[in-house]
Amino acid sequence: MTANQKIRNTSFVIEGLNSFATVLYFNYLYFFMQARFGFGDKRNLLLAALLGFIYTFAAWQGGRIAHRLGYFLTLKLGFALMLAGLVAGSMLVSMPGQILAAIVVAVGMCATWPTLEALVSESEPPAGVPRVVGIYNITWAVANAVAYFIGGTLIVKFGFKIIFIAPIVIVLAQLVLTFWMEMHAKEIVHARNETDSAPPPDPNRPSPARAKTFLRMAWLANPFAYIAINTLIATIPGIAAKFQMSPMLAGFVCSLWCFVRLGTFIVLWRWTAWHYRFRWLAAAFAMLVLSFAAILMSPTIYALIGAQIFFGVAIGLIYYSSLFYSMDGGDAKSEHGGIHEAAIGLGNCVGPAIGAAALEFLPQYANSGAVAVSVLLLCGFGGLLTIWKTSR
Repeated sequence: MTANQKIRNTSFVIEGLNSFATVLYFNYLYFFMQARFGFGDKRNLLLAALLGFIYTFAAWQGGRIAHRLGYFLTLKLGFALMLAGLVAGSMLVSMPGQILAAIVVAVGMCATWPTLEALVSESEPPAGVPRVVGIYNITWAVANAVAYFIGGTLIVKFGFKIIFIAPIVIVLAQLVLTFWMEMHAKEIVHARNETDSAPPPDPNRPSPARAKTFLRMAWLANPFAYIAINTLIATIPGIAAKFQMSPMLAGFVCSLWCFVRLGTFIVLWRWTAWHYRFRWLAAAFAMLVLSFAAILMSPTIYALIGAQIFFGVAIGLIYYSSLFYSMDGGDAKSEHGGIHEAAIGLGNCVGPAIGAAALEFLPQYANSGAVAVSVLLLCGFGGLLTIWKTSR
């Protein structure tokens, strides 16, 4: 096994650990803020918007830093910041202290995701990019779904301290693995050596103009997907209260879309006919708008479960498109990864902010937040159609 293969395999392990730790902390932070400081939907949405705002700029810079300083140093800096924020959060008792600790964790996390995305796809020929991106997506999605599914149970068994303690242990393990990777390669080559022979041209690849169009559409669609995701996550405590679910039961029921997204990733990994096909991206965006509104306005728990199935499929295809087109579209993979993650941060910020504003100015309408964000998603769908028509 070559050094690059060892690094790639270890990167997948670190990625899975990172996904579990960050989901356990950030997704259940809203339950923690509700229980400890009385946060309702509006304040949780504002917190989500703040973290998304931080994430947008930190992720963009994280990808650029990784490209300039190297992957290993960037990973170590990111994990060190995450560790500092988690340790602080486990000891602080004030609301401002918890928010500041969450910001530190978010900034550190932003240095890790673009770097890991670049590590697993570095030096891959175009024909190999779909395979490694597929493994990458399945790895983080498995850990994500498991963390969301069992997070409520862990809180019931061990208390809210577990959302700090477990990630601290995981981040320490990630640091050890990062130093181990560095022992096997002092640096990662950001492009193929000039002595390497170029791969033969693939007649089935899209034209550069078509590839650029799909990259632009995916970078537009992905933040809107995360507008929906983070609005949903921030309001899960409210949905749980609506149906009288404990954090444990909410973790079981409201994590269904995560498992559906995982299944979607597996299908898209093995079936590649969706690559550079507009109808699949457009159908996913339309499904996103409808399923999001259905989840937040579900009159019964059965409707909630059914809507999550369509939501998971839509989210899966949109996210997969963004990452695949980012990694397939050039050699500056960490910078493209940073833009991909910054788009996620933009969605993390805008969606919850719109939802909070609707609850503030239209409190007499119970579903005002859901309607406002759904209208925003429709605007995004219009933008997608505009890009496609203009390109043609």
